Amino acid sequence: MKCGLEIHVQLKTDSKLFCDCPTNYKDASANTNICPVCLNQPGAKPYPTNEKALENALTIALMLNCKIDQSITYFMRKHYDYPDLPSGYQRTSVPIGYEGDLNGIRIREIHMEEDPGQFKPDFGIVDFNRSGIPLVEIVTEPDMHSPEEAREFLKELIRVLNYSECARGEGTMRADVNISLEGGNRAEIKNINSIKGAYKALKFEMIRQKNLIKRGVEVKQETRAFLESQMITVGMRTKEDADDYRFIPDPDLPPIKIQSNQLEEVAESMPEAPHHKVNRFMEQYKIDEETAKTLTSELELANAYEEVAKSIDPKFSAMWMRDELKRVLTYNKLEFADSEISPNNIIDLLKLLKDKEITTKAGQRIVEQMPKNKKPPKEIAENLGLIGVVKEDEVINAAKKAIEENSEAVEDYKAGKGASLNFLVGQVMRLTRGKADPGETVKILKELLK
Repeated sequence: MKCGLEIHVQLKTDSKLFCDCPTNYKDASANTNICPVCLNQPGAKPYPTNEKALENALTIALMLNCKIDQSITYFMRKHYDYPDLPSGYQRTSVPIGYEGDLNGIRIREIHMEEDPGQFKPDFGIVDFNRSGIPLVEIVTEPDMHSPEEAREFLKELIRVLNYSECARGEGTMRADVNISLEGGNRAEIKNINSIKGAYKALKFEMIRQKNLIKRGVEVKQETRAFLESQMITVGMRTKEDADDYRFIPDPDLPPIKIQSNQLEEVAESMPEAPHHKVNRFMEQYKIDEETAKTLTSELELANAYEEVAKSIDPKFSAMWMRDELKRVLTYNKLEFADSEISPNNIIDLLKLLKDKEITTKAGQRIVEQMPKNKKPPKEIAENLGLIGVVKEDEVINAAKKAIEENSEAVEDYKAGKGASLNFLVGQVMRLTRGKADPGETVKILKELLK
């Protein structure tokens, strides 16, 4: 299998690419964020290209390790007829970035486009609020060889876009997926709007093409649509070549020259890309790659970790934030940015653990209470009665009691069933109200069980 992607994502700007209309199309009534320019009325001419959109596209190109074309950049007219395109053409730039790379997947080119309107064929209506919003298009080489590879690439790309703070992320993503199997032609699946959708479309299309080749039927070069409700692809039309779009330079737009000083300013101000941050975390904080990837899964979480690591041992901080904090965020379906947990809250919790004011088990219970909670960790611990670690004598007495009251678990342990030890640890935790150290409890139980 060979797979290449063309990913379109909206750039984060206040105004459209060639006019001053606002870009908050989701919050506005239908057909209100419009003007003669984005409706392509007779005599209306586009404004010069939105400078913020160009800077955002350059930032994304640099974060994807692209070379920047500093020769003359200009917009082309890409002609096709569709109800959401009042001009009959879409303005798309020549590549501004090329020969990039993201985790071994080559980026062929990056360019800008204007978004068309939103056509709803089932209602026969068009909303032009979205028409003219700046897009970045990222085109990869056909370097992915399975649906799983494509899914991982899209996840990593969305992470880069979120870090860049220049794009609107997965919610505005539309991907065109190109796929072929050895011995067959290429099919393009249009307008997939989620990572899950791209994975499902590739899985279905891979099986469809494989079955055709097995039966000796030629795989047609065509454009297909993905029906998300049924998780299948269906034929739309014969695949277009570039000539079918009749590209011509747009005579209404002035050419652009990307200046060296402009490029330097963008490079200096852009954030660190997540794949670079992973390598730095591994080197600077001496943590493993999996932990570094987890901590950099969100920009806000990565920033919080760096704050915490200034005050608390980096490896200890990483372990708690990777295992316990991420567990709680995942369970509550929260991003760290939305959890209202501050780096100071995490520092306070880890200090309680380091100073042995609370046990590991108590720390886990406190973390579970922290999202959307303005109380500091110590107050949460006091309210739950979790402050204090019991003395060894009390743990030994509780362990003896647990052994006496659970003879069946003891026999299971002696018969080689290791899981029964966990049960006994749980009983000790119950008897000590969660204030015994789990590691010490295991040692004491094993000694008593001999």
